[in-house]
Amino acid sequence: MKQKAIYPGTFDPFTNGHLDVLERALNIFEQVIVVIAENCQKNVLFTVDERVAMIREVVGDYPAVSVEVLHGGLLADYARQAGAKAIVRGVRQVKDFEYEFQMSLLNRHLYPEVTTVFLMPNVKYTYVASSIIREVALLGGDVSKFVHPCVLEKLHLKRDEANTK
Repeated sequence: MKQKAIYPGTFDPFTNGHLDVLERALNIFEQVIVVIAENCQKNVLFTVDERVAMIREVVGDYPAVSVEVLHGGLLADYARQAGAKAIVRGVRQVKDFEYEFQMSLLNRHLYPEVTTVFLMPNVKYTYVASSIIREVALLGGDVSKFVHPCVLEKLHLKRDEANTK
């Protein structure tokens, strides 16, 4: 039986750190579903459809990866319905781990068959957060080392839109 994992997040935008964690997950699991949170409490720059399109372009060469949207509801329920046995979470620092640890225990309570797998990205991405990438890009900074070229293009378009308002 193929082992399937889900990799949930807001991914606003999807960074090279996210891709690094995804590639690490593919070394462990035969299939990984990138799950984009639609109803999140975060202030997002990109619509869900824009994020789906960008991530699909970035992971287009990975046949074992699919991209889906979580339209509300509990992640544990989504994992169960998808037949996933693991939830992949990237952790860069202790602060990330503390929050993710609490969430993993709750998800285990809700779906006992699921295991949360914490993966650390390459050290060069440990300080890369989507929120920082958004801010730097919108202010005209160079984030080309931290995102795929298609994501960079979309960030530039958003910056240009913001500057014309």
